[in-house]
This record gives sequence, C-alpha cells and structure tokens, in this order.
Amino acid sequence: MANTLLIQNGRVVDPIQGLDAVCNVYIEDGKISAITAETPNADVVIDAAGKIVSPGFIDIHMHEDLYDEKNDRILTSMSTSALKMGVTLDIAGNCGDNFYDPSLFLDITDRDGAPVNIGLLVGHTWLRNLGQRHDKYKPIDQAAIEQMAKVCQTHLDNGCLGVSFGVKYIPGTTWEEITALSKLCRPKDKLVASHVRADVDGVFDACQELARMGREAHVKVEFSHIGSMGGYGQMEKLLEQIDGYRREGIQMTCDCYPYNAFSTGIGETTYDDGFLESYQSDYDSILIVNGKYAGQRCTKAIFDELRREAPDTGTVGYFMKAEDVAMALTRDFVMIGSDGVRNDGMGHPRASGSFARFISDYIRTSKVSLSEGVRKMSTMAAQLLNLPYKGNLLVGSDADITIFTLDEVEDLATYENGQIPPKGFDYVLIGGEIALKDGQVVNGHLGRSVRR
Repeated sequence: MANTLLIQNGRVVDPIQGLDAVCNVYIEDGKISAITAETPNADVVIDAAGKIVSPGFIDIHMHEDLYDEKNDRILTSMSTSALKMGVTLDIAGNCGDNFYDPSLFLDITDRDGAPVNIGLLVGHTWLRNLGQRHDKYKPIDQAAIEQMAKVCQTHLDNGCLGVSFGVKYIPGTTWEEITALSKLCRPKDKLVASHVRADVDGVFDACQELARMGREAHVKVEFSHIGSMGGYGQMEKLLEQIDGYRREGIQMTCDCYPYNAFSTGIGETTYDDGFLESYQSDYDSILIVNGKYAGQRCTKAIFDELRREAPDTGTVGYFMKAEDVAMALTRDFVMIGSDGVRNDGMGHPRASGSFARFISDYIRTSKVSLSEGVRKMSTMAAQLLNLPYKGNLLVGSDADITIFTLDEVEDLATYENGQIPPKGFDYVLIGGEIALKDGQVVNGHLGRSVRR
C-alpha cells in the first residue's frame, strides 16, 4: 500500500464544502489529508486534468451478491459491476431480503475483502422466513414477531445500518410487524427502507403507510425505487404527497434508478391477478431474463408455465413512463439507487449502468447540476446513513474517490446483456488505493464492511 497519493489538476466537486474547482487532493494513509493548490510529493500521482474528482458513489439501494456455501466465499458479480460504475459503497439487504445471515456476510466481507465497501440492512422477509413462516399472504402471531425483533436487534447491534421491508411482496405483513422492527432503529437513528405495499393507484395509500412508520416509530424512512412504484402516471401527485410529509417533519427520502422498466421474479406478487389491467398493458411487455425462455417476450402460456413451475425466473417489465422517472430523479429528496439484482448471471442493466446513465442523461444534459448530481450519487446517502467519513472530500474522511470524464461516461449495458460495464470511469479509489483504472479492476479486495 502506498502511504501517500496525489490526485492533481482535476475538477474537484464536493457538495458539503460547496467546492467545484480545479485543485489537488492529497491522501495519506487512506484518508484525505488536504485539498490544495500545492503539489506535495507523493508515492503515487494521478493526473486528473479534464476529469471530475468526486466522492465515491454510494448505491443506497441494491441487493448483495450470493454466498457460495460450498466454497465459503461471497460471489462478486454485483459488487464488481458496482465498482465499474464508480460505486465505492453498496447498501444491500433491501426490499426485505437478505440472501445470507447479514452479520456473517459482513464478517466474510472483512475476512476476504470485496470489490466495494458493503453495508447491510436487516430484511424483514429474511427474518420472517427464518421461522419457516413462508406464507406471504398470512399474518404471523405476536410470539413470532417478538422472536423476529430479538434476532433483528442482534444484527443491528452487529453494525447493520437499519431495517428493510418488502411489504408489496409480503402482503400478510401486519402493522405490528412493521412497528416492532422499525422502532429498533430509533435509538441509534438508523434507517427504515421499504418497498411499499402497492404501486400504480395504490401507491398513495402505501406512501401514507410509510409516513406512518416514520411518524409513529420516530425514524427516518426511505421510499425504495419510487420510479417503479409511482411511475405509471402517478408521479407528480406522489411527489407532492411526499413533500407534504416532509413539511410535516417526517424524514422521508426516496431512491430511484434512471430506467423506465423494472425487474422482479415472475412468481412475485407484482404479477398477481389483475396486474395487466393495473399496468394497462399485455404479456409481451414482459421480457424473460433467465432460464428456459431467456431473452423471449412473454405470452400467456409462458407466463402461466413459469409462475407454476419456475417462479424464481427473473423478468423485466416495460410498464413505466419515462417522464415520471425523470420527474422523480430531478427532485431534491430523491437519490440514485440501482436496485441491482441478477438471476443466473443475467438481469436488468441498472446493476451495471445506473450511475453512468444518470451522469449522461441528467448531469451532462444539465437537467441536474454537477454538484447536485454528486450529492444525489454520494453525499445524500452518507448523510442519511450517518456516515460522516463517507460521501465527502473533507480532510480526515475516507479516501473513497471516483474520477470520471464527464463527456465520455456512457451506460453500455442492455436488457439482453445487463453485465456490460460503462465507459468513462478513469479511476476508483477505495481507502486511498486504486481499485479501478481505465475501467479495469486493479484490486477487487479493497472493500470492507461499513457498520454503525
């Protein structure tokens, strides 16, 4: 490890400091030591002339890689894609899901390293299923809720950053379940994130339920992937509703990915009876991502077969309105979250391209200023999670830094091949060491757990 590193001649952008200027960033022992016009000697020098030097991006909403139990290791498909689009910290365990015990996942991350830093939420669905409570339409009793809360508290004590819900996927979730877990986040001001109970016209009542979580549990709440929940003509009214809650004092923020198609399993409640009428569409608006019919558009026969025989099959649903997604992404309380997830190595391009697409379609086109865009990609998430050493370039903060060429950043991933990395990312530093150079992974083991 080089003890000192100098990034020189770059356009340094840090919303916390109100900084947007050509200057140098000096790093010592993994921490930012100075923002300066001087050029001190350093073990490693990066010439960032003509490039943007930004706090490393934070993906506030993604889904962690799988754990390979046979070989006792975490797979790195998702986190490698995150690194290649400038992300230095993934926040996983969203939508109520953990793919493995979250405390052990963080321990393995520290043992082996990872392409990016990892923070986890404790998933309500995962907690529910620990007790073999697999009927997603059925409420659970008070004894089960108390047991869930006890396990959840253990993981929060081990450093998990909050709790997540996927109540649309678990319709049997009761208010007692929600409050029992949400209130655990209050003492240390941790986050409660939710894939809310309904989309399309049901999203307004679902948003009201999320606001109630914040109000009654006295916690901050995150509206997960708002584009895929209210992006069917409801967005303007939904954003006004959230504005009202925020004026009331409820700490509600949102995340969104810059695509007008969502991704989910074909067996999920998203595709329960009546979904076509709700989305005002037909089966051919669904792309099959993996398995027997990978790459094909859906038909009723394919849909019925996969729902019955292969419910874990991934899909992409082309139902959302582009203008609604754009409306969300320009609001000040909405940050970038990829919602990245893969099935059999395939999946939605958001896992590889969300941050690149936001840069090219929103920052480069001046729909969002560079400083505001950096805030949405990094600073806002760090502040929400109470991580003062992340998401900024203050002296003493962790040297997690992304360097990119604004005019060259482009999302190259497609719905048919969602793993194609973007271009335009020159360097990514994690803890002051080079993890990515010219789009290529240099060191895929610099990431560690982020706990609080």
